[in-house]
Amino acid sequence: MDNINIIDLNFQQVPESIGAFILEGTDGIVLIESGPHSTLPVLREQLEHKGIRLKDISHILLTHIHLDHAGAAWAIVKESDAEVFVHPRGEKHLLDPSKLLASAKRIYQDQMDILWGDLQPIPANKLQTVAHGEKIRAGGLHFTAWHTPGHASHHIAWQYEGNIFTGDVAGARIASGLIVPPCPPPDISVGAWKQSIKLLRDLNPEALYLTHFGRFTDISNHFKSLENTLDKWVTWMKPHAIAKSEPVLVLNEFRELVEKSYDKQGMNRALKEKYARANPLDMNVTGLMRYWQKELQQ
Repeated sequence: MDNINIIDLNFQQVPESIGAFILEGTDGIVLIESGPHSTLPVLREQLEHKGIRLKDISHILLTHIHLDHAGAAWAIVKESDAEVFVHPRGEKHLLDPSKLLASAKRIYQDQMDILWGDLQPIPANKLQTVAHGEKIRAGGLHFTAWHTPGHASHHIAWQYEGNIFTGDVAGARIASGLIVPPCPPPDISVGAWKQSIKLLRDLNPEALYLTHFGRFTDISNHFKSLENTLDKWVTWMKPHAIAKSEPVLVLNEFRELVEKSYDKQGMNRALKEKYARANPLDMNVTGLMRYWQKELQQ
């Protein structure tokens, strides 16, 4: 689409690991995904190359509130006065990000600022929640919000004409690499994820825009490959969760499993590094172990 621009945020100086999307409408500039606060200077620079200033942004559409997707939204609002659209379950964490910030600091510790930057509240009058299937007008363009849990309970896939901006629910896929499901804690739900994949498939999209990373049009193959890898990872993790295996050992074995899949796909070292930034394996181990712990308690 001529009015859809993919912005490479060059996260940690690794290209094609995190992206954002700019759509220029008749009444404003729409940003889908803000990226982390740490990449805000890159976003600013990339937009200026296109003759757009941050303050020109009129609307921000978030797929979910994880820091790699929404971490810079507060700063853009301060500079642009943009409206932010988010899932109802994500709103409270943008109004008061203290719990989100505390959780991230526990995980990333002294790397927090380097990886993600700052996180501050967004004023209530700048936040809009959207229901499943709700249609909105932003920048003079028309979007539909599809609630698509699985990766996160507060996930939205945004549809614009025949294009769907999928956040993480359609997986991570970079260049010719493997299509993989990002499975971080805390609320992976495999059943919900598969229902979300079915919903997106049934929309018969022309193109998927992945935050990690880019535009893809081989829709049937994409979703089939994603489901296969999701099933493989989930099935592999179950016995380790039952045995309550040592996390370090699980990570080492999981890395071997994934590396074999990457090698089978013919991925080189540079492409593997992009995947490591886009979808860290340790987060997948933690998320999948937590998923099975919850499932086995039921």
